[in-house]
Amino acid sequence: MLIWFMLFLYILLGVYILWRLIHWLKKVIPFFKHKRMQAVIVVVYICFAMTLILGGLLLPSGFQRFLMRIGNIWLGTFIYILMNILIVDIAAIILKIINRRKELPMMKRLLRYYVTGVAVVISSVVFSTMGLIHANHIKLNTYDINIDKSVDGMDTMNIVMVADLHLGYNSSYRQMERMVSMINGENPDLVVFAGDIFDNNYDAVMEPERLTRLFAGIESKYGVYAVFGNHDVAETLIGGFSVSSEKYAFRDERMVEFLKESNITVLEDETVNIAGNDIILIGRVDYKKAGNGTSDRASIEKLTEKLDKSKVIIDLEHQPVGLSRAAGCGVDLMLSGHTHGGQFFPLTVVQPFAWENYWGVKKTGGMISIVTSGVGVYGPDMRVFTDSEVVSINVHFK
Repeated sequence: MLIWFMLFLYILLGVYILWRLIHWLKKVIPFFKHKRMQAVIVVVYICFAMTLILGGLLLPSGFQRFLMRIGNIWLGTFIYILMNILIVDIAAIILKIINRRKELPMMKRLLRYYVTGVAVVISSVVFSTMGLIHANHIKLNTYDINIDKSVDGMDTMNIVMVADLHLGYNSSYRQMERMVSMINGENPDLVVFAGDIFDNNYDAVMEPERLTRLFAGIESKYGVYAVFGNHDVAETLIGGFSVSSEKYAFRDERMVEFLKESNITVLEDETVNIAGNDIILIGRVDYKKAGNGTSDRASIEKLTEKLDKSKVIIDLEHQPVGLSRAAGCGVDLMLSGHTHGGQFFPLTVVQPFAWENYWGVKKTGGMISIVTSGVGVYGPDMRVFTDSEVVSINVHFK
């Protein structure tokens, strides 16, 4: 039901944008008063708007991939055009209310149309272009944390975390190459992938054999581990939203084989001992989509009930949920992704209110939670006021 509501809202807002665009063009360029020219604008707009829908519904092909790429860029641009038009319209209403008695000096009507229209266009283009370029830049973010437990023969451990690669239409081999280079540059003791490695459609992954060879070259003293996220299932997406029910969200077995060939060990409600027996890594099934058409997974209480709480316990959890429960079960460090740090403005303003820890480091009880904004993107191929990142964590033991 959500996707149908989103589609209805998308169409409704699109009509609003078209209405405002044609109204503006008619005021500033007399040529657009002709119905035929207005029809041209409508057709061009519909062509861009439909890339978002057709790209998600057509069978895999070169043309479908092209539509998906254009559609993802269009969605981000659409958001910024809409946001800027709304800002201008709301500001105009406020000014009219304030200036009922004509006490404020106002620009002439035609000049106002020119200024506001140019401002909307420039702002939309700048935000979209900046976001599109910035999404391909990966930053190394380093944290130093202390865990009040001892590990035999080890004072410090380096953990490198990546998440939300979203391998598919918005990713490239060059970007993954930079990511692997940054990981290896940290000489990590442990490397973890915190979910959403794929972007739902395995057929959208470019050069999978080449990527597996690249990932197999990740160097780590104690190995490379991963958990699956809510996008690591086979689903049809439109604008980053699933159009199918969660009960049909099954894992594509090629995703499992991809990670196996990449020498990445996937943990699904499992634990593994690393660094001898002094560090325990828990890998959890995703909170929403287990990959078998359900959201079933073991509780953190069950996964930790037989663990030695004197050991260092690390919980690899795609979505940063249940922080207090994990802390109460003796977890020392929770590593997560999923939030993208908001990915682009204005979601960057909303995300801090949606999660206990939406990005960065947070202490909950005796546990430290670290959430990464991820390497890739979903939906709009843009990052505005957030970074794609590789996270390097220097863990200091007692």
